[in-house]
Amino acid sequence: MESDDEIRKGRHCVFDLHAHLVFVTKYRHPVFTGEHLDRFETIMRDVCESFGCRLEEFNGETDHVHLLVSFPPTVQLSHLVNSLKGVSSRYMRRDYPELAQHYWKAKRLWSGSYYAGTNDGTPPETLKQYIQNQNQPQ
Repeated sequence: MESDDEIRKGRHCVFDLHAHLVFVTKYRHPVFTGEHLDRFETIMRDVCESFGCRLEEFNGETDHVHLLVSFPPTVQLSHLVNSLKGVSSRYMRRDYPELAQHYWKAKRLWSGSYYAGTNDGTPPETLKQYIQNQNQPQ
């Protein structure tokens, strides 16, 4: 799959699909530090690449993360979200056992819900600026 700045090309299609994703922690607990968010970005970038997607922007605060993902039309967004949340939760539990105190009985880092929105005409640069302006913890 080739990629230009905005328009991406697959074998049989040309596309410009972006999704703005937001994941919140279980019970909206403020648990993340800057170090956690750096690790999340690495994990989520790897998951996106395994789906043939591009993580174009990532940031977050103590209780949620924002992602701007460019994805091909062959990817089901719900499958991508399940992998992003599942893989990141597993790796973070392994790498940062202190996060377990926030899981409560459910043993889940993320809330079961999420936000997914398309750019609906909003330029990706505008979404990138919004995500960059999150109050990332130190």
